[in-house]
Amino acid sequence: MTVGARFDLTGKVALVTGGSRGLGREMCLAFAEAGAAVAVASRRLEACVALAEEITSTGVKAAGFACNVGRWEDCDRLVDEVYATFGAVDVLVNNAGSSPLYPSLAEVGEELFDKVIALNLKGPFRLAALIGTRMAAGAGGSIINISSVGAVKPEPHALPYSAAKAGLNAMTVGMAHAFGPTVRVNCIMPGLFLTDISRAWDPDVTARQTRHLPLRRAGEPSEIVGAALYLASPASSYTTGTILSVDGGLASRT
Repeated sequence: MTVGARFDLTGKVALVTGGSRGLGREMCLAFAEAGAAVAVASRRLEACVALAEEITSTGVKAAGFACNVGRWEDCDRLVDEVYATFGAVDVLVNNAGSSPLYPSLAEVGEELFDKVIALNLKGPFRLAALIGTRMAAGAGGSIINISSVGAVKPEPHALPYSAAKAGLNAMTVGMAHAFGPTVRVNCIMPGLFLTDISRAWDPDVTARQTRHLPLRRAGEPSEIVGAALYLASPASSYTTGTILSVDGGLASRT
């Protein structure tokens, strides 16, 4: 198999949640460039449709879907709609996530806590359970969970988020066993990336965190693509249950 063939996704269907912007958008575009049909999902249907139309203009099939991943019934509906549209899902990327700010740990309300867990853990579990089961009963596939370096380096300002992402890491390993040998389940653990979410960060905190990284900077959204293509494609045929850090060296800091 040639190097190009190892990363070829021609004839495959990729579903990316949180796909209309940030890291999700970059992965959608990369999968399309590699030949995959793309299902773009997020809460804002118009944004998903706009990206799908952009992809379709290149000659690759794509469609947009509205889904609040934090709602179990939305996940069920999304799976039914994507299979009805494309007939299959070969790559699932659980990318949708959020880390709301809060003034103090004591002021984290139950509603905020439940919302963070639902979006970052409950929804990905449901989607992976449904689609992984279908993959295993068919031709197999690849599930990619997008975690966070916060799962292994939790900070006080994002503890519910970090707890959810740590659960996502554990889920990745467990589902690799549950759906093997034909379904590979892996996790990308990003560090600091310059996305829309990063606008809410404290610039001083970000500067302090990146100053001590081996690469001395935050990542650009396009820099997630290499890891995503590797895990989605035949290039990673012997890789499953893996937590892959893409963080400029942040997780390696003691």
